[in-house]
Amino acid sequence: MRYLTDRKRALGLGSAKSGTQHFWAMKVSSVALLILVPLFVFTFGPTLGQPYDVMLDYYSRPFPAIVAALTLAVGFKHFADGAQVMIEDYVHGTLEKVLIILVTCLSYGAAAAGIFAIARIAL
Repeated sequence: MRYLTDRKRALGLGSAKSGTQHFWAMKVSSVALLILVPLFVFTFGPTLGQPYDVMLDYYSRPFPAIVAALTLAVGFKHFADGAQVMIEDYVHGTLEKVLIILVTCLSYGAAAAGIFAIARIAL
């Protein structure tokens, strides 16, 4: 009978060394979104139903444009991190890596397109 210590039994099954960082990144982005989403709703709400020219004038001011850009950036980063966790939990093998890359590219691409559109309006 072999006597193995707990450490020997768990060798190779340890942490990936990034779980805590990922956990805190998700928590920080959650708190940021908790602040940004109501700000976005209250800055975007008064312009709903307004003509196109009024929207352009409104988003050419710095505060609404910055709030919208920050909401997009933090929201899509939070989406990418959450989707990565979901994929890591339910998909394995090569498909896992491919899906994580695709979701990350999709998230950053959508954030870039949104921020570019806001910058075009604001400038």
